[in-house]
Amino acid sequence: MTREELGETAIFRGMTDDEVGCALEALRAEERRCPKGAVILRAGETTERMGLVLSGSVTVETNDLWGNRTILSHVGAGGSFAETYALLRDEVLLVDAVANEDCLILFLRIAALRAVSPEGRPWVTKLIANLLTVSAHKNLALSGRSFHTAPKSARGRIMAYLNTVSLQQQNKEFDVPFDRQQMADYLNLDRSALSKELGKMRDEGIIAFRKSHFVIRG
Repeated sequence: MTREELGETAIFRGMTDDEVGCALEALRAEERRCPKGAVILRAGETTERMGLVLSGSVTVETNDLWGNRTILSHVGAGGSFAETYALLRDEVLLVDAVANEDCLILFLRIAALRAVSPEGRPWVTKLIANLLTVSAHKNLALSGRSFHTAPKSARGRIMAYLNTVSLQQQNKEFDVPFDRQQMADYLNLDRSALSKELGKMRDEGIIAFRKSHFVIRG
């Protein structure tokens, strides 16, 4: 991404090209290509770097010792991950950040903000404000996931999730960012149970779908 394009991301929004350049230098920005399936950040480790997805996408997930996976969020191009862990530095990660597809990540040593005075550096104040906004949105997203997994039935969880996506996109026809296995992991459902319930809902005329494309009929 160019500095102008970076200025359109949530982290650098409102900054001039020069301010973006100053931020990249101060935070020792570093790009890395990650192949699909690569663990970018691993649970149990610490980090002082957050990641900004320049292309591709990343899933934030938990993987326990028994092989169970739960997807907490999907981070697309322009989105970021691990901001909180990077700021706290000594806090052990409880999640993995995994490349959902081949992707390009810009790493920022966000912990360096602790040593940078905002005096004469307007980009510092803007970046902190942007980080606060990003954090607020992520809190809403995590709260949303709790609504999606609260229903006891598979149908209840599916409907809660599809309703949220429909509201966010302001359309009854939309794409979800997950394949079937990922959607099942996100909703804490067995994949076969998810597929079976989706089939029933389609047969009853409630929804229509093809792969990750859905239409709400009701």
